[in-house]
Amino acid sequence: MSAKYPVALTRLIHHLMQLPGIGPKSAVRIAFHILNMPEQSVKDMAEVLIQARNNIAMCKLCSNLSEQEVCSICNDPNRNKNIICVVESPRDVNAIEATHEYNGLYHVLHGVISPLENVGPEELHVHELLERIDQETINEVIIATSPSVEGEATAMFLARLIKPLDIRVTRIAYGIPMGSDLETVDEITLGKALQGRREIL
Repeated sequence: MSAKYPVALTRLIHHLMQLPGIGPKSAVRIAFHILNMPEQSVKDMAEVLIQARNNIAMCKLCSNLSEQEVCSICNDPNRNKNIICVVESPRDVNAIEATHEYNGLYHVLHGVISPLENVGPEELHVHELLERIDQETINEVIIATSPSVEGEATAMFLARLIKPLDIRVTRIAYGIPMGSDLETVDEITLGKALQGRREIL
């Protein structure tokens, strides 16, 4: 950032650049937008940021984000309490919920096993998952980590831990997006689609 801005503006730009996906140009654009906002709007935004940081924590059962000790999904009496879907992040919970195809519980790992980034099972919420399986009546664990190398390694690690407990362990299928041509689909996705095939009823 070669331009010389007032110190306060420079600090704002640098803080914005710490956000994921925000580069120098985007940070400058957002900073100038904030400067042009009404003062009350800026105060409201600052207050919302502080409230979100202070009031949102992890559900003590599933580790999803919640403003309560136990999140709304875990508290919902209409959910199937015998199935747990294991995901990497709270964003994944929202993605699955948007499908309206799943009515069980969740468990959020908050990451995947990644030796290159020094993230092992002890850095994830694996122990809490095993405790839930031990204390609750769980019949199936669906592993819905991403189809990356780290996601696959995490899925295999969890499967090895859970299968000996006489619990069904399944992995979500990864297939071909609607409207795609087979020739444009990469080999890994196509292979996963074949592995996840099911009978036509």
